[in-house]
Amino acid sequence: MTSFEELLERAEGLVARGERTVLGIVGSPASGKTTLAWSLKNALGNRATVVGMDGFHLAQVELRRLGRTERKGAPDTFDAHGYVNLLSRIKAGTEPVYAPEFRREIEEPIAGAVPVPPEVPLVITEGNYLLLDSEPWNRVRGLLDEAWFLAPDEHDRIERLVTRHRRYGRSLVEARQRALGSDQRNADLIGPSAARADLVLENMPLVNFAI
Repeated sequence: MTSFEELLERAEGLVARGERTVLGIVGSPASGKTTLAWSLKNALGNRATVVGMDGFHLAQVELRRLGRTERKGAPDTFDAHGYVNLLSRIKAGTEPVYAPEFRREIEEPIAGAVPVPPEVPLVITEGNYLLLDSEPWNRVRGLLDEAWFLAPDEHDRIERLVTRHRRYGRSLVEARQRALGSDQRNADLIGPSAARADLVLENMPLVNFAI
């Protein structure tokens, strides 16, 4: 089983390239993407920053207009083209970039919340759909110097997902319905994309991450 120290050493290798590099961390909902991304960032300090794909969630008002509110989290409920364009600017590393951030407490993205200065050598981006082969998501892989796919124990992942939903106001019944319904459909879509990753981390418990 891969340790956090081994992953940090691998990330240090990306930093040492001496040019802007982008690491993608991918996985199903509640697989530990954000935890790992921020654990690496905290260990690397000002040599790294984190940009989440979730900042490109469509706003609630737009989801209602499109009739996709109940499918929030599916690939077509994101501004995927906007995410690809932002990653292109980040990869170039020639100018300051301001990325959006998703705030779970209000279930909305906030524009311009994450500064990415050109001098930061490593940008860690995390999200569900970085390795999908459908347009326009299939352009993301070419912008990543490395991609890691998290594949934790499924029971643990689902229980973490239920706990997350409850933390943001859903009842236990609602949380389980969401986790085993639309969230699971998205997880089933994401799973096969692991074949496009450089590294697949199977059954790695979150306690292995240095937070």
